[in-house]
Amino acid sequence: MLEAFSRTAMIYGEENMRKLKDSTVAVIGIGGVGSYVVEGLIRAGVGRLVICDYDHICETNINRQIHATYDTIGMLKVKAMKDRIIKINPDVEVLLYPYVYNKETESEILNGKIDYVVDAIDQVTAKIQLVLYCKEKNIPIIASMGTGNKVDPTKLEVADIYNTSICPLARVMRKELRKREVDSLKVIYSKEKPIVPIVSNISETIKDGKWKNTPGSVSFVPSVAGLIIVSEVIKELLEERCV
Repeated sequence: MLEAFSRTAMIYGEENMRKLKDSTVAVIGIGGVGSYVVEGLIRAGVGRLVICDYDHICETNINRQIHATYDTIGMLKVKAMKDRIIKINPDVEVLLYPYVYNKETESEILNGKIDYVVDAIDQVTAKIQLVLYCKEKNIPIIASMGTGNKVDPTKLEVADIYNTSICPLARVMRKELRKREVDSLKVIYSKEKPIVPIVSNISETIKDGKWKNTPGSVSFVPSVAGLIIVSEVIKELLEERCV
């Protein structure tokens, strides 16, 4: 066991640290939530990661994505994340998939032993497809609901999708999953009512005569959501709760 994880081993014990080292977690979507999920998993001692995101880092990501700096602008998010991972723990095995997650790519991305999946995707269609795949393959999954236009991280909660409220994304997911007869899904969501963004620059918020739907964001809501997800994943991988 690396000395870097000795403080964590004081809480979980060396046997559980070996379990984490032997675990594989797939994080689909490496943005504001997903990048902090990866960070937390690596620093907790998880030994193998599958990370998937088709996008490149841009300047507007810097306010909330841990791998986003002026040095990484233009890089694939998965590549920037892997570079960061290796600096934290060079022994970690990282599989990169710079793809859009969909029905055509899922069997390649989630090929082999996967102990847990984290859904940190923005697109509803992809989120639903990922949930359906994990349910079919009996892979544990936790899904992130919306963190945009939120400013109070204390309103974040872990719940079953059918016990959620207020969150617009959760409402859509409930409806679509019910149609597909999915009876449960662990999610993290916020009970904070989304704020209405302040429009400060019309040229940046209107494109081709239409309002863009990009939500506002802050540094401390997606990150907290990501780290709460990490705590849930670690708890389930070890099948115990640290008291």
